[in-house]
Amino acid sequence: MAARKDSKLLLTLRRELRAAGDPARARGAQAYMKTTMAFHGVAAVPMRAICKRVLAGVALPDAATWRREVLAVFRGARFREEWYAAVELCADKRARPFQTMDALPIYEEMITSSAWWDVVDALATHRLCDLLRNEPRPMKKAMLAWSKSPDMWKARSAILCQNRQKEQTDLPLLYACIAPSLGSREFFLRKAIGWALRSYAWTDPREVTRYVAAHPELSGLSVREALKNVPVR
Repeated sequence: MAARKDSKLLLTLRRELRAAGDPARARGAQAYMKTTMAFHGVAAVPMRAICKRVLAGVALPDAATWRREVLAVFRGARFREEWYAAVELCADKRARPFQTMDALPIYEEMITSSAWWDVVDALATHRLCDLLRNEPRPMKKAMLAWSKSPDMWKARSAILCQNRQKEQTDLPLLYACIAPSLGSREFFLRKAIGWALRSYAWTDPREVTRYVAAHPELSGLSVREALKNVPVR
């Protein structure tokens, strides 16, 4: 079988990112992220600027083209900033009409394949949130299923998918997505529970305090995170 060729978009991104890269930063970033995947060594702000400039020249006439371009960059990536570029393409303002349930499979692939917080959290708190707003009924069903998944990153994503909803948070959904992970020993799930509760505490600290008191099975980490910004009475 012939090897898959990298897309034109990916090759352009790679060239631009390589030119802006710093080998010392690349080594530090790789160590910090605890990953075997190499970095170009481009900081977040210039990385986003490169992505914005390069992606502006890409035609996205329809959702199918957008999904194809996203997956071509993500699947062909050899450096972590190239994964980040795929995440940036997911967020392109031209893709707003494409944030439907048809996009969920590509987000699922990116979440389960990357399997680390940098990509997972960006997609969960932004793109999954968009899908939940646009198609609440099917997304609620999907997130409830993800919350029970043996894949930790899907479960984490379900917990975090409402972090930007504020007063529009569907509390029954949030609590239902937390429930399967209440007894988990996984750091990233315990952290996600605390983060999700802390995010909602900005809107209703009394409700978060009530929930924490009603669930003694919450880990100490989850409780500390949940109540971090709740005034002590």
